Amino acid sequence: MRIEKCWFCGSPIYPGHGMVFVRNDAKLFRFCGSKCHKNFKMKRNPRKVKWTKAFRKSHNKDMVVDSTIELEQKRNRPMKYNREKMETTIKAMQRIAEIREKRERQFYENRIKDKKKHEHLRALKDLEENLHLIEAPLAQKEKQKITLLEGKNKEKKSAQ
Repeated sequence: MRIEKCWFCGSPIYPGHGMVFVRNDAKLFRFCGSKCHKNFKMKRNPRKVKWTKAFRKSHNKDMVVDSTIELEQKRNRPMKYNREKMETTIKAMQRIAEIREKRERQFYENRIKDKKKHEHLRALKDLEENLHLIEAPLAQKEKQKITLLEGKNKEKKSAQ
């Protein structure tokens, strides 16, 4: 049994799931569900559809170059069963999964770091522009008193 990948979105397709489209030149296209199949029939490009893995990779949302990704590639060479080799392989797969999770977390944090910095600068700029909206009530009352006094002084001077 083999876990295939969806041609359109890149998600895993487990045995007994999904559908296969065979083109006239005998090329197989495997789809996880009707959503991917319909998008394929509408001739949509997976790199332009935001929910696909191809879009995420092409727009630097996911890691593209990493040694842990290379280990996931499909291999067609059959191997003789060896219990010791299977045990070491399973341990290695678990370790590789841990490494991949750690690297993806670090990649995400690096990607978000710049966004947080820009949001902070934008918030400071908004604060400077709209400082008059958040002044303390006492300061506003004092300003009103000052403007009233200035207004009265101008009236007295104009009356004289």
